[in-house]
Amino acid sequence: MTGGGPPAPATAVAPGPDAGPGAGAERPSSAAWLNLAVATVGFTLTFWAWDLVAPLASDLDERLHMSSFAQSVLVAVPVLVGSVGRVPVGALTDRFGARRMFPLVSALTIVPVLLLVPAKGSYGALLAVGFLLGLGGTTFAIGVPLVNSWFPPRHRGAALGVFGMGMGGVALSGYFTPRLYRHGEDLPFLVLAAALAGYALLAALLLRDRPGRPVPTSPLAARLAAAGRLRVTWELSALYAIGFGGIVAFGVYLPTYLKTWYGLSPTDAGTKAAGFALVTVVFRPIGGWLADRVHPAVVTAWALGAVAVLAVLQAFDPPLAPTATVCLLLMAAGLGTAGGAVFALVSRVTPEPQVGSVTGIVGAVGGLGGFVPPLVMGAVYSAQSSYAIGFMLLSDLALAGCVYAYGRMRTAGSG
Repeated sequence: MTGGGPPAPATAVAPGPDAGPGAGAERPSSAAWLNLAVATVGFTLTFWAWDLVAPLASDLDERLHMSSFAQSVLVAVPVLVGSVGRVPVGALTDRFGARRMFPLVSALTIVPVLLLVPAKGSYGALLAVGFLLGLGGTTFAIGVPLVNSWFPPRHRGAALGVFGMGMGGVALSGYFTPRLYRHGEDLPFLVLAAALAGYALLAALLLRDRPGRPVPTSPLAARLAAAGRLRVTWELSALYAIGFGGIVAFGVYLPTYLKTWYGLSPTDAGTKAAGFALVTVVFRPIGGWLADRVHPAVVTAWALGAVAVLAVLQAFDPPLAPTATVCLLLMAAGLGTAGGAVFALVSRVTPEPQVGSVTGIVGAVGGLGGFVPPLVMGAVYSAQSSYAIGFMLLSDLALAGCVYAYGRMRTAGSG
């Protein structure tokens, strides 16, 4: 099985997944590192936009008087749309390349960011703009195939982990958005819109697709159907729904949880949630790095096993300092490690021409994994005045992922 494209020139050192044994010894080129850096910056900014509403939910509630469930819906809508949108965006990236798609999606994300200025006084308007903000969450499916194509197999897990650090946009949002909002209710939206405009121009100038990359010519629907027929697509989707879905769920709902259960102010809750997101960012490349040296399925299994144990501990509502803080931060480390390892596995078992399509589906299901928990947590708290059931469900899912990753995914793609 081959990529089907012409041989890449000397500057493009990243072979496809089917390259021979010697390919793994190649070192990434300077162009590979430049594209990784530019893509990571773009992922960070668009992820900030994707998570722009969640840190302000408590402030907006003072004006709109939302129920817990209504807040959960508000912060979950961008997650849902961004997740589903990764499927077509990933397939379009296979066809047109990241050089076109990244600047385009970044520029289009400016529109809903600015629309938050007039929309923040109406719940219905916020829901509509949140729907459009989901566009910012689709850039994940643009960056993964770009990074995957530029880096040789031996370095791919670590490179994808570095790109995954763009999830730090959630941490930036949790820390800076409420503080900018205190200085001016429109300020966070104006600052982020200006940053996205600058990035779109930068990406148009600097991003390059790998020369000789395989470009599919079949219709979009046919490519998505082909990716959907791969068994590993759905196996990886399930694992990623637990790992990345857990990260997204905590990112959008942790400020509400800390404010409601532990009585923190919106600013303090946002700061602690940013710390959680920062830990996931740091451990994402660590998961990829470990996956380059140990089988990524084994790394995933150990990480999810740790999350399962910690979620049980948190279900017993320990005091915030120090027990709950330690539990939450260690869960963040486990989820970040699992996220990095799963996408190292994607690049190992997926043919290069299908990486974008498979990434889109896996990323979509992963994001949907983050859509459901905030709704469940909000509904459970409204009914039971407790979050214990939500944490026990997380523990069950993480344990199931641990067992499946270790028992089945170590042999995925080997036949």
